[in-house]
Amino acid sequence: MEFSPLEFYLCYNSSDVFYNKGVEIFFSAEKLEEVLSTGESSFVQFKEKINSINALASEICAFANTKGGIIIVGVNDTGNVIGLTPLGISQLNQMISNCCSQKIYPALSAETENVKIDDKIVVAISVPLGPNKFYMANERDVWVKVGADKRRAGKEEMRRLLQESFNIFADEQPIQGTDINDLDPWLLKSFLGKKTDHEKKEITSEDEKSLENMKILKDGLCTLAGLLLLGKRRYPLFSQYQIPAVSWYGNDPGIKDYRESEDIKGNVLILYEESLAFIRRQLRKLQMGQHVNSLGVLEIPSIALEEALINAIVHRNYYIQSNIRIFVFDNRVEIINPGTLPNTLTVESIKSGVHISMI
Repeated sequence: MEFSPLEFYLCYNSSDVFYNKGVEIFFSAEKLEEVLSTGESSFVQFKEKINSINALASEICAFANTKGGIIIVGVNDTGNVIGLTPLGISQLNQMISNCCSQKIYPALSAETENVKIDDKIVVAISVPLGPNKFYMANERDVWVKVGADKRRAGKEEMRRLLQESFNIFADEQPIQGTDINDLDPWLLKSFLGKKTDHEKKEITSEDEKSLENMKILKDGLCTLAGLLLLGKRRYPLFSQYQIPAVSWYGNDPGIKDYRESEDIKGNVLILYEESLAFIRRQLRKLQMGQHVNSLGVLEIPSIALEEALINAIVHRNYYIQSNIRIFVFDNRVEIINPGTLPNTLTVESIKSGVHISMI
């Protein structure tokens, strides 16, 4: 069962919300007043009235491009209820219908609920998390929420929005100025040999067709995935996706002294192997009840380090011009991955066992 942003917000913050056969949701005026008392946020916007359909399109667009939310009309900026007249409610609903179908592209559906507070009526506009990002308002602007405010999205953000809705994939993008000669011959032959169960002594035109089908090549150019998986060790692109690793004395990165640092460059196999080797060099080996002549056990299990590194390399956002970073302290290892959690996922929801498939 799916809920609107307003339903989710009220359910999450209220024990008084109840369901009718698991479909319709009702909430008390007291609970809506509680929402008003907390003020505006990334999920809640107050409007005393809406006179411009273009302004409404911008607000709805910003919510749809971010995580969804609610616009409560009939309330001033401080959360005081002003209310709407019956005629105002009718005009607002007509404006919402026209806005979602004519002023936002692609078209979007928004739900409304009328709530009575102290003999005054307010309208809650529920904007869903848009499944077909990015959304454009008034044929020209792409808006995103930033806290309680909004701003126009930049080029990189628009790429990220497209990626979130699975319209584009960073790893499938061809890299201009490249060709099959930029791939490591040994890795390429080994890769194709495993796919065909035959040892490869040279790359044929049929092999190149296979690489196109596997999206290693596209129109004769290497894709980002092709270079990251099979690229030559010294390829210039890898400077952009290197992993700076630093081992610090103590537990604070603010100090100047460090044990060791390294800028790890190369394809993803090199990044993984050399990053893991760097971390292992910094960690102590503990006896853990073993014989005195044993090699000892890493103070952090190797499988945990491997999992964290693989996740960082595979799931990083390659549209963000930033690097994975590794910090080793006396009491912890930090592996910092550029990017954000997908869709509505949060750290707290992850702890509760929630996950979102990206396939």
